This record gives sequence, C-alpha cells and structure tokens, in this order.
Amino acid sequence: MVETAGVIRAVSDLHIAYPENRRIVEELKPGSPDDWLIVAGDVGELMEDIEWALTLLRDRFAKVIWVPGNHELWKVKQETHPLRGVERYDALVEMCRGLGVLTPEDPFPVWTGAGGPVRIAPLFVLYDYTFLAPGTTNREDSLAKAYEAGIVCTDEYFLDPAPYPSRQAWCAARVAESERRLAEVAGDLPLILVNHWPLVRKPTEVMTHQEFVQWCGTVHTADWHTRFGAELVIYGHLHIPRRTVYDGVPFEEVSIGYPREWRRFGLRSDLARQIVPRREVAP
Repeated sequence: MVETAGVIRAVSDLHIAYPENRRIVEELKPGSPDDWLIVAGDVGELMEDIEWALTLLRDRFAKVIWVPGNHELWKVKQETHPLRGVERYDALVEMCRGLGVLTPEDPFPVWTGAGGPVRIAPLFVLYDYTFLAPGTTNREDSLAKAYEAGIVCTDEYFLDPAPYPSRQAWCAARVAESERRLAEVAGDLPLILVNHWPLVRKPTEVMTHQEFVQWCGTVHTADWHTRFGAELVIYGHLHIPRRTVYDGVPFEEVSIGYPREWRRFGLRSDLARQIVPRREVAP
C-alpha cells in the first residue's frame, strides 16, 4: 500500500557485490516522495559500488542517512582506491557529502514529519573485542578460541585501522567522540540511535557461532540507549532482522544479508522498514 505522507525507513547490509542483492536494491523504493531512508552500513566493499547504491537511493528518497559498516572500511584487492583506515572512512564521508547523503560527521538531522519531531543520531562506533567468546576472560584467549574454531571475521585481513595502532584504539576514539556529541543533544528531542554494530550484547546471544560475537560491538556502548534517552535504536551487522526491546527501548535489526541467508529464511516484505511513525507489527 502506498503511503500518503512521508515516513522514515531503515535498511542495512545491502551487500551489493552479490548480483541478487544488487537487484533487490534496485527495487527499493519509497512509499512517498517525502520518505527518508537510513542505511545502516555494509552497502558493499568497493567505493564505486557504494557510490552507485547511495546515488540510486539518494535519487529516490527525500533524504538518505548513511553509517559505515565493516565492509565499507575493507581494503580489498579489487579496490582501485588506495586509501585505508581513517583516510578511507574520510573519503567515504566526502563522497556522501558530494551526493547530499548525511553521515556520522554531519549535524544530527531532525525529522519533523509524521511521528516527529525526532532527532536521528548516525554513529560510527567500531568494536573492541570486549564481547568475549564464551569461556574466555581476555582478548587473546577469545581470539585464539575463534581461530581454533575456524570462525574468524574477515576484518582481521582487510580492515586496516591506520593511523591507529589497532581496531580497539580506533573504537575507543569513536566511542569518545560519539559520547561527546550525544551528550550535547541528550534530552533535547526524542532520539533515534543508528549504528552498524549493535550497541548492546544481548542481540548476539541468538547467533550460532558465539566465537564471532567479539567482532560485533563494545561493552562501552551498553548504556547509551538509556543514558542518552533513546526512543529507538537501529542496527545491522548480525543478519538477523528482528525487533527486540531492552530496558523498554525498541531495537530494530534491519539487515538484508547474504543471498544464502535470505534464500533460506526468506525476505521480509518491508526491507526498507518503516520506523517512524512506529508500526506495531510482529518482530
């Protein structure tokens, strides 16, 4: 059914390197010309692909808001752009600005349409291995358990944190900067937090391979949804699209995921999911 007024929608983990997913993205359309779209990371790995997808969505939606996932930060051999680490992220931000797409480096936008006003806070917060694998008490043992099980995130090979000495150090810097900016707006307007990685560990408990959880977030964001008064949290990364509630705050995982996953479990009918105004639907 076509919407008669603008709404805010959200999607993540487009993974358009897969032709099947590219075709899905080509079919993503607003219900109204006034719709906004949040893209919560993992559009693709190549700058050219990321620009193609964000340009297509920018042309269809009134406003597009993007946050990076780990895949956008990879430096793969097929990439023609030589940048890595922070320089790559900065280049992605500049690309988005050239397209008119908002990023975590821009002022937090305010939606004043139906269900508003509400402030949207796009965040870029990495992970720091503090979601330890079960049965371990430190990062070294947690990583060793993952390697022993053969469950190792590709970030270990392609996500360069330069000039930071480690992904943990980059994460710490992003946490500090995000906390500073959120503190400036907390209590002002209803707040929606958007991050590629889940801000709390709880959603990862349903994952089959618990060794992988250490690449899924940081304990240092665990209270952000309550401390900063969020009314909603949007995330992706896990490829387990669903709605859960923690401390009374709804969390929406809005991913599409890989073809092998959505072929097995099916695609939701609302891939660009309406999040404002809220719809009371089954998780």
